[in-house]
Amino acid sequence: MTNKNYQPHHEEIYFYSDGLKISGQFTRAAGAQEGQPMPTILCLHGYTGRKEIYMPGYIRELSAAGFNTLDFHHRGFGESEGVKLKNKPWDQVTDVLSAMIYLRQRPDVDVNRIGLYGTSFGGSVGMMATAHDENIRCAVSVGSSADCGRSAKDKRTYSQRLDWEDMMKIDRIERVMTGQSRRVPYDELVPSGRAEADSIVTMYKVAEKYPEGYPLENYDHLQDFAPENYLDRITPRPLMFIHTERDTIVSVFEAKSFYAKAHEPKKLVIIPNANHVDVYEPRNPEIFQVVVNHMKDFFKETLSN
Repeated sequence: MTNKNYQPHHEEIYFYSDGLKISGQFTRAAGAQEGQPMPTILCLHGYTGRKEIYMPGYIRELSAAGFNTLDFHHRGFGESEGVKLKNKPWDQVTDVLSAMIYLRQRPDVDVNRIGLYGTSFGGSVGMMATAHDENIRCAVSVGSSADCGRSAKDKRTYSQRLDWEDMMKIDRIERVMTGQSRRVPYDELVPSGRAEADSIVTMYKVAEKYPEGYPLENYDHLQDFAPENYLDRITPRPLMFIHTERDTIVSVFEAKSFYAKAHEPKKLVIIPNANHVDVYEPRNPEIFQVVVNHMKDFFKETLSN
């Protein structure tokens, strides 16, 4: 059952990561008293950085289910400091590890019951962070790449990759000679299928929010980032991988590869007849509810005591 009428209590917070001020919000679990230690979910945004569009539904539902949440903008996104829209996956992992240190200083967080949820690219970063911080007790990825270099190549045909690589060669030279990377529209950096491409305009509205575009160098930073190769470090902490069957931004193969390389306890959920953006409430409330219900059940089981 949805909790659309529930209004959670948000607290604007900040912490530092590599000396950069990171902005976010802490949302108290429904019914919790001030200072009462509660299980807490760290929530990570995807590649566009538009968490203010698609994250609120998840925050509301998790809070209503009895979990604190912390969501923040990675460096370079939103109000957080850093080079605008520059996405270096390992830097984002550092941001997550810094967020974990922040959470463990709060008296209203049960430090033994902290879980993680990452959406799209946030799930890739989240799985890598979970592999590097044993204080993350369990983790969920939704529509995430297990090998980001492979997934990036999968978005283009062979001939498109040849043209793209020619452009990247020029950009690499310009980065060295000028210190700047060219910027391109999001859908040029991350090609997708028709439904997802439509959502870039109608839901994410990235051109409206970030008219300057995203740095081309982000593509290079993805190439060697493969969290599936680190899953053995997470064992025996529980993992869940949720993916849509007709995802044309991140192939469902990525979730299956994640699951195949993970150790027990693990769970794979594939939502039939849905695409990447259907997991977000503004786009498809019914599919969103299916996804968030799986998440709530998982966190209630894994963070029960």
